[in-house]
Amino acid sequence: MESRVLIPRPLLFWAGVLVCSAGVGEHVVMFVDSASMNYHMAHMPMGASMWLAMAAIVAGLVMAGGGLVPRRLPAAIVPAPEEPEPEPVSEARRALARRRLVAVLSFALVVDQMKPATLAFMLPGARAEYGLTAAEVAWLPMGGLTGTVAGSLLWGHLADRIGRRAAVLLAALLFVATTVCGAMPSFEASVLMCLLMGMSAGGMLPIVYALMSEVLPGRSGVMVLQAGLTTVGGYLAASGLAAVFEPIAGWRILWFVQLPLALALLALNRWIPESPAFLASRGRLAEARRMSRLFGLSTTPRAAVPARRQGPGALFGRDYLTQTLIICGYGLAWGVIYWGFLTFLPSLLGKAGVGAKPPQILFVSSLLSIPGTAVGAWLYSRWSSRRTMALYGAVTAVSLLALLVIPLRSAPAVVLVLMGLLTGASGVVAVMGPYAAQTYPTAFRGMGSGLAAACGKSGGMFGPPLIAWMTSFMSISRVAAVVAVPMALAAAAVATRGRETVTAVRGADGAGREDGGRKVEEPGGAVIP
Repeated sequence: MESRVLIPRPLLFWAGVLVCSAGVGEHVVMFVDSASMNYHMAHMPMGASMWLAMAAIVAGLVMAGGGLVPRRLPAAIVPAPEEPEPEPVSEARRALARRRLVAVLSFALVVDQMKPATLAFMLPGARAEYGLTAAEVAWLPMGGLTGTVAGSLLWGHLADRIGRRAAVLLAALLFVATTVCGAMPSFEASVLMCLLMGMSAGGMLPIVYALMSEVLPGRSGVMVLQAGLTTVGGYLAASGLAAVFEPIAGWRILWFVQLPLALALLALNRWIPESPAFLASRGRLAEARRMSRLFGLSTTPRAAVPARRQGPGALFGRDYLTQTLIICGYGLAWGVIYWGFLTFLPSLLGKAGVGAKPPQILFVSSLLSIPGTAVGAWLYSRWSSRRTMALYGAVTAVSLLALLVIPLRSAPAVVLVLMGLLTGASGVVAVMGPYAAQTYPTAFRGMGSGLAAACGKSGGMFGPPLIAWMTSFMSISRVAAVVAVPMALAAAAVATRGRETVTAVRGADGAGREDGGRKVEEPGGAVIP
């Protein structure tokens, strides 16, 4: 998989990467020069060099984006009659390609999850340096979370227009560009950069899920396991970097230490393939066949079908309206619990007078809930995707309702209930992304994945103020009961009206064949056997 084949205009793209990186490098130099001031850059004037560096970053992003835009879509998908069949691929090479794909995209998700998670460790230092109140500094994470919602919608649409691989590379370059958050002299500029950072972070999730669902055959539990473990890995990476570097160079360094990781993701681009289904929809049938053969897919396009583009309205059309509403409701219910209730849980437990320190209880409960992700991956791939989603939603709701009846002063009882809550909540987010990606067709799969991610993350915008308002006049048990209701209704909707995703079986050649090998027609793509 050579980048010169998969990047439409490689010279323009890599020139943009260099220009953008040079602009970021100038900001790094400015940060290093502030060591004599204890790395305090608040209210420093923006000189000509900083403005020039910012212009270079913008120019680099535009150049790289131009290099990734695919060439003109053909009027019809017509395979060349003289086109030879792709060379056979050994099982060892196929397994190696899959492992590389999972490893690189897992690394991308860890970097993606780490960026917004880092905000929590920056707030104390940013508040002190800029001289802000608690309410004022809250605009920093609010900007980041708002960006993740917008980014999920924007990047999902972009993935359907320029390709999954191209969107991953552009998001990675935006990771590089937004590390300059660490050099912003004004708080307003920091909030703006956090908004842009959130847009890049929010966009990576739906792209990765769309690509994984089209490259790994059938309903793969690997995606569920990947979603759960990379969420934990991103938080561990953010907390670890904060523990090591913040005492040395302050809160701003937490942005710049992410720069090598973002550059490494760009360097690993050769191991990120393009989706065979997307390649086919662009008329690039030879590349689609090579990718299908490499990853053991039997979904190789072979018929001439006019290519069609699907807009965002397809998600709410007659065929997918019910499914879209179910996924959105499921994501919103989880977002209120994860971003709202769990954020206030330590203080609520302390206020309720539990029989142990809340951080200790949450740490133990989190450790005990980790195996739940592995169980969810197995159930998703071997049992049922729809029922697995309903099961984890029900576990979350029941655990919240259990807080009404257990004695909160009993630490063992609280640990048991919170273990169920964290297991359910982590399972919900682990299965929601892969399910949304696999339930929509190729033509608007990116938009569907992006909408699901945006609904989940929107809980970070209204969940915390909602929970804060309820806790002003309600106990922890009653708040838990209130937020359990939407989750229970969403789980019931998935169980009764949700669609089941396809499974995968193996043929004699080792290739994956979806849904027992029946013929499927993809909107905007081609007939796949």
